[in-house]
Amino acid sequence: MTCELILGGARSGKSREAERRAVETGLAVTVIATAEALDEEMAARIRRHQADRPAGWRTVEAPVALAAALRAEAAAQRCVIVDCLTLWVANLLAGADRLPPGAGADELPLFRREREALLATLPTLPGRIVLVANEVGLGLVPETPLGRLFRDEAGRLNQAVAALCPRVVLVAAGLPLVLKQG
Repeated sequence: MTCELILGGARSGKSREAERRAVETGLAVTVIATAEALDEEMAARIRRHQADRPAGWRTVEAPVALAAALRAEAAAQRCVIVDCLTLWVANLLAGADRLPPGAGADELPLFRREREALLATLPTLPGRIVLVANEVGLGLVPETPLGRLFRDEAGRLNQAVAALCPRVVLVAAGLPLVLKQG
């Protein structure tokens, strides 16, 4: 398995970079989408992403069970794009607003189980895997405890995934900067 993490801010070009990398492989491509169309604005964003992709690419929706979707879709002659890990973290944090003050996301069974499953699954997958995530640590400190928990967990996941991937790229203004190549 060859795993790559592509990080960047909002509208930095990270999804486009992931798509470019997938095309370069020459392999069949499956996109695992973690976003859910919970309102019309998000539905429009999802439609734009889908319209930008080549017609032959498959899309699989996995807002929660990402490790299971990766196990089902990864294959030796396939490139799988996961877009994006940050939305997936947000989906897993449902109910976190009811945690006691100072409690961590590991106290949410769904979060803990799915995060552990993803990190255990990634090194075992065949084919090419391209993971997209927002770099959320460059902005302001969120005002709410839930916002801070989200930022912290997204950052921790990015670090854990980056440790597993031989290639890590940061995209800013549409320009890829290779942070790790091994």
